[in-house]
Amino acid sequence: MKAVIFDMDGVLADSEPLICEAAMAMFREKGLAVHEEDFHPFVGTGENRYLGGVAEKYGFPLDIAEAKRRTYEIYLERLPGRLQPFPGAVPLVQQCRRAGYKTAVASSADWIKVEANLKAIGLPPSEWDALVTAEDVERRKPFPDIFLTAARRLNCPPLQCVVIEDAVNGVAAARAAGMRCIAIAQTFPPEQLQEADLVVARIADLTLDDLTGTR
Repeated sequence: MKAVIFDMDGVLADSEPLICEAAMAMFREKGLAVHEEDFHPFVGTGENRYLGGVAEKYGFPLDIAEAKRRTYEIYLERLPGRLQPFPGAVPLVQQCRRAGYKTAVASSADWIKVEANLKAIGLPPSEWDALVTAEDVERRKPFPDIFLTAARRLNCPPLQCVVIEDAVNGVAAARAAGMRCIAIAQTFPPEQLQEADLVVARIADLTLDDLTGTR
């Protein structure tokens, strides 16, 4: 292993409730009442699909670009003071760096959200070896493109990368990329993440030996 690629939402910080809240508020402004569980199938697929999938469910016409702009606007208004890193997330990133591993974030979110979240949890973009967001790839998770792009930017073959994910779509993307995958059951129950090489309950439970597969 030479590199560790972290998903962001649901792995480094619990931003899922906040983006869901912002999306529900956006739909409410447009006159459609939606529910938290409507978004669950689209977690980890990026905001285009996250919003578009719910709109399709209700047969509701939606200008995705405008809806996403407004959702992010609401999200950023509500972000200050509400987003914290998961216990153990920041120490694990720091531990990986001290051990000499390259680190990257590969998120299906847009840059505006990735930048805001990383700054909020004390892991700003400047501290990573690579960042890949939704704007950098044509196909989002469960396709492998986002992780393969991260590997290229890190100058590491996929087989030398390990991915830390929390979502079913993210695990599928990591496996399709040919990378070792550790799943954190912080968003989905463990039984839905069994395609991963290892499933743990919390990111605080992970060790470097878990990442390399030597334990």
